[in-house]
Amino acid sequence: MSLYGRMVAAGLWRDYALELGTKVASFSAFRRSAENPEVRLVKDPSLRQREWVLYGEGGVVLKRGHELAGVLAVVERRLLKAVEG
Repeated sequence: MSLYGRMVAAGLWRDYALELGTKVASFSAFRRSAENPEVRLVKDPSLRQREWVLYGEGGVVLKRGHELAGVLAVVERRLLKAVEG
């Protein structure tokens, strides 16, 4: 949620959605609420090797991994570019 707050402050995201299923939980971030999510973070315990999966627009897998910080590094880099530029 800290990353979400910083992305909102930078003007990159405006809305989010949480989806809590019986086996999978996901967090989606939107530029505008009427669009598809810009990123979607999914925690799927059934994936032994890769618990966290970060999807981009169109369902493209951006990053997978055990550590949340490593998976979110992709989004952190976007924030740094937006703040610097």
